[in-house]
Amino acid sequence: MKFDYSPFLDDYVSSFERTKGSFEEKNLLLPSIENIRNMMNEFLSLLFPGGEEFSSPGMLKGVLSRHMEAASDLLYQCSKIAWRTKTDRKTASENAKKATSEFLRALPEIRAKLKRDAEAGFRGDPAAKTVSEIILSYPGFKAVAVHRIGHFLFSLGLPYIPRILNEIVHSDTGIDIHPGAEIGDSFFIDHGTGVVIGETTVIGDNVKIYQGVTLGALSFPKDACGMLLRDIKRHPTIENNVTIYANASVLGPITVGEGSVIGSNAWVKEDIPPYSRVLPSSVETKIIQRKPQVEK
Repeated sequence: MKFDYSPFLDDYVSSFERTKGSFEEKNLLLPSIENIRNMMNEFLSLLFPGGEEFSSPGMLKGVLSRHMEAASDLLYQCSKIAWRTKTDRKTASENAKKATSEFLRALPEIRAKLKRDAEAGFRGDPAAKTVSEIILSYPGFKAVAVHRIGHFLFSLGLPYIPRILNEIVHSDTGIDIHPGAEIGDSFFIDHGTGVVIGETTVIGDNVKIYQGVTLGALSFPKDACGMLLRDIKRHPTIENNVTIYANASVLGPITVGEGSVIGSNAWVKEDIPPYSRVLPSSVETKIIQRKPQVEK
């Protein structure tokens, strides 16, 4: 026998009426998180199709057509709902159509960037046997792939969806990259768990970071009314060919110069000149030899 929920339904429905005009009413317009996850998976399959043998160009085109149809329809429908929170129905539909068209037009460039990211991962990790292994199994690559999708949509001003994509892949991988962060070519996150990259971070080409790295803000400036200033540079700029090792924190609107290496557990809050090595304060390691215990 099923539980009878009907006595509670009317009162719950009326609670939405009581909050009319509030944030809750706008929440009714938000796109489905499940649909956004499905869209993400379709775009990942479109960028790197697999699971089928492509014996001819026609077969590849058929698979890509199937994924593009599903992904573009989900992007259009979700975008239309997201834009509806900001504008009227007609404008929302027009904006969604434009965003979907511009994203599909950018797909070849996004895929080329991701291919270079995967190749950088292969060059940087001797444990990887092939580039395909990076694409198929590395959480860092997945996080960067979804970021490149989300960042392009973010650049179009699309509400909600880029940030939701970010949080979905954050949940999947443990890697948190704000869609506003600007990331150059051949970027590689090794291992990845606990990496945080803030909204106004700028990363150059050929940068490699390890697990636990934070590219974050040092403080949050406020205006005269005590409100947080949101549209200012708060996060670091990482120039080309920089490596940042595990659990380092690079904080504030500083610059880490080209070719520098940031050591594990370093705490960096000032500009670093090019070609520098930054090491945390060393602690002497003591080795104490113990006599083996003899069982009686």
